Amino acid sequence: MSSETITHEPGAAEALEQIRRRSRDPRRRILFTNATVVTMDPGIGILDRGDLLVEGDTIAAVRPRLEVEDAVVVDATGTIIIPGFVDTHRHAWQSQLRRIMPDVDDLASYVTVTLAGYAPLYGAEDMYVGTRLAALSAIDSGITCMLDFSHNSRTREHSDAAVEALLDTGVRGVHASMGPHFGAWDQQWPKDLARLKEEYADGSHRMLTLRVGALATDEVAGPALAYGPELARAAKELDIGVSVDAVFGAASSRAVQAWARQGLLGPHLTLIHATGLTGEAWRLVGDSGTTVSLAPTSDAQIGLETAIPAVDEALAVGVRPGLSIDVEVALAGDMFTQMRALHTVQRMRAVNAVYGTDAVPTRIGVHDVLDFATLQGARTNGLEELTGSLTPGKRADLLVVSAEDLNNMPLNDPVGTVVLGADARNITTVLVDGEPRKWNGQVLDVDLAALREQVHDSRGRLLARLGS
Repeated sequence: MSSETITHEPGAAEALEQIRRRSRDPRRRILFTNATVVTMDPGIGILDRGDLLVEGDTIAAVRPRLEVEDAVVVDATGTIIIPGFVDTHRHAWQSQLRRIMPDVDDLASYVTVTLAGYAPLYGAEDMYVGTRLAALSAIDSGITCMLDFSHNSRTREHSDAAVEALLDTGVRGVHASMGPHFGAWDQQWPKDLARLKEEYADGSHRMLTLRVGALATDEVAGPALAYGPELARAAKELDIGVSVDAVFGAASSRAVQAWARQGLLGPHLTLIHATGLTGEAWRLVGDSGTTVSLAPTSDAQIGLETAIPAVDEALAVGVRPGLSIDVEVALAGDMFTQMRALHTVQRMRAVNAVYGTDAVPTRIGVHDVLDFATLQGARTNGLEELTGSLTPGKRADLLVVSAEDLNNMPLNDPVGTVVLGADARNITTVLVDGEPRKWNGQVLDVDLAALREQVHDSRGRLLARLGS
């Protein structure tokens, strides 16, 4: 069978039909041609005009020109192809409560309203609806891998619902399970982690990874949820990573020092936020290879400790962080916003620090924040070998971004266009593990009317329970 060239417009439907007709064929080939390819692989760099071949679930080749037989050829002229974004921390179960408290004043207000107020009212069905909505929205905005910090695991059914929602959407999901802060629950966590791994993350579901979720200290919810030797031992026995949320200030700095003495730091561990940490804590993080997930808009908007995303502190000790969304009850849910916020805040902070002197500010650039949102995010989630760059041999998690739309043309700098110009409307195509999840600008396999009804019904139930 010879190659047949099919372009996005027109012919997108025909191309998708051909691709899906061979969806179970591990040798199925999709060839994107004539694109600007931003690989985020330091050894390959940027191809101003290049081709990218997907074979089955894998990136097979990235070159200036490829001659391929037996492929669906997609003319990607006028587009930028980049790796899929990687979200390293989001509380997906909350998404039917989006922007319900847009001007939240502080962490205590967030905790009171969501974790003490709404969280105990969630049933398993609500967990499923919220997590599925978050994952589908992530795909729509170009996030192909999402860590769901699922800290409302009240029963095994709640956990199952969250995991199944990730699997049902086709996102590359990371389920970080944690018991709830407040309210009645079955006390099945962390013991239930072994069952979750056996049933969902034993290798047969390669699109799902399991991690332990934990808090940095016992200040909010008591010692059972705080990271320490017991949770570290459970994670080690299951051979899974740990993501630690609410890493803030002096108390968390002392916790980091304690973990260092106990040998609990390392690449398997991710510290989320990391605002207001001491210099000694940062030194220990850098020396141990511990990873960091920054939440740029969360830190700044909610006002967490210093309210300044700790990118300079991380870079100073050799840590290139991943980026995260955090809570959609108060924040935007896309990675473009996170990149722009971090880029702006860090550069403002750098210039302000040397204002009135002869010193030269140390500023990050657009390539840095795109690196944080892709390759470093994958490393933070423990998936660098699978995703995060357009490296041949990695899984085909990628985006096709139109560079000729009204808000992007003309294309002068591809990374600058992605970071500072583009948004979800410019993403024409999303592939996750080689499977089309967004095509011709539309998320696939979603009955929006049915989803809308489920989301509104879930929100209505929660509001009614809160008022009863």
